[in-house]
Amino acid sequence: MHKIGLVIRREYLTRVRKRSFILVTVLVPLLLMGLMAGMVAIAVSSGSTKHIAVLDESHRFEGKLKSGKSALYEFTQGDLQSLRGNEQYDAVLHIPPFDESEKNRFSLYSRETIGLDAQNDLEQQLNDIVINDRMNASGISEQALDSLRADNIAIVNIDKEGKNKSTELAYGIGYVSGFLLYIFMLLYGMSVMRSVMEEKTNRIAEIIVSSVKPYQLMMGKIIGVALVGLTQFLIWVALIGVLSVVGGSVFGSSMEASDIMNQAAVAQQQAPAMNSGGLDGLMAMLSGNANWLAIVLWFLVYFLGGYFIYAALFAAVGSLVNEDPNDAQQLTLPVTMPIIFAFVAMSITLRDPNGGLAVFCSIFPLTSPVVMMARIPFGVPAWQLVASVICLVLGFMGTTWMAAKIYRTGILLYGKKVTLKEVGKWLIRK
Repeated sequence: MHKIGLVIRREYLTRVRKRSFILVTVLVPLLLMGLMAGMVAIAVSSGSTKHIAVLDESHRFEGKLKSGKSALYEFTQGDLQSLRGNEQYDAVLHIPPFDESEKNRFSLYSRETIGLDAQNDLEQQLNDIVINDRMNASGISEQALDSLRADNIAIVNIDKEGKNKSTELAYGIGYVSGFLLYIFMLLYGMSVMRSVMEEKTNRIAEIIVSSVKPYQLMMGKIIGVALVGLTQFLIWVALIGVLSVVGGSVFGSSMEASDIMNQAAVAQQQAPAMNSGGLDGLMAMLSGNANWLAIVLWFLVYFLGGYFIYAALFAAVGSLVNEDPNDAQQLTLPVTMPIIFAFVAMSITLRDPNGGLAVFCSIFPLTSPVVMMARIPFGVPAWQLVASVICLVLGFMGTTWMAAKIYRTGILLYGKKVTLKEVGKWLIRK
């Protein structure tokens, strides 16, 4: 254990002292928050108002078609060709005389695309106006029409404990958790493989193995990189949390009260299903409908379990590579395929968290880290969690045993291209 501790210490300190580690650890949260702030700023400031001339030959839409942020409508008279040539208009909407009992098509002439928001708003308004006219012609008042259109049904998910559950929140947490585990297992597993390849190709492994057993070297390397990954992850969480608080306060203080009220009104119109009180309702949903402590703890369990399984396999692959690094691309394919399959299974699991594929992949150790983390926010039976963890531990023990046998022989093998048949003989050999 003392020698494994020395290898762990060496791997950990060597990596965290690198300038690249410091830069990536600091820059990733900054870039992430900068990207999010940029997207918010673009979403708020982008989108020019289109000036659209309306030639209404039916005389049914004037005074009913309302201008908005995406489009400014101006009813006018004249010749269609002359209006199309008028550069002060971005587009011309031609409404011919029509029969409201039939499906009609109106023409929109524009020099360039007016944008999806403006087109959707225009189509929605025209449809609403025609529907209102049809209802009024049938003797139905606008008050009765509004009552018919009102949302009278709301579905609330209630768990066994009588608490409300948000399917949307569970979907978001499951997707983000599974995606992060997918990235981390590939990222840090590849890091272990590159480290083994460098030491082998530079003949450093020969010197190290003279003092440390190959198994101790492999385990020390795997654990050391795991600690580096945990350190980096915790720093990212802390920095993102601090930047979120600071950025939120700065952004909130820079917005005028009128802008906030306008955005709140727009959000209320666009998302009537969130009837719990706007931002306060959203924060209540985030804080009350998810057991964040349990999610974080399970994330750490499956991160460590999945990492140890794949890091051992990647270390074994790295020990098989000789002078040609291109051999690693072929050898890593059998290792990366289960991770890719797990990511595909995760997308299916999010649509059906308790389906047969979801249950199997959340227990099978090569796919359980990604798939089970996608299921946990929806609620998983205790026996499936226990079975998953037991299989994950057994999978780690099995892959470590297999990787150790490959690593012990491969790390000192030079000048020969290893075949899978030979690797199989190493596993059988005592």
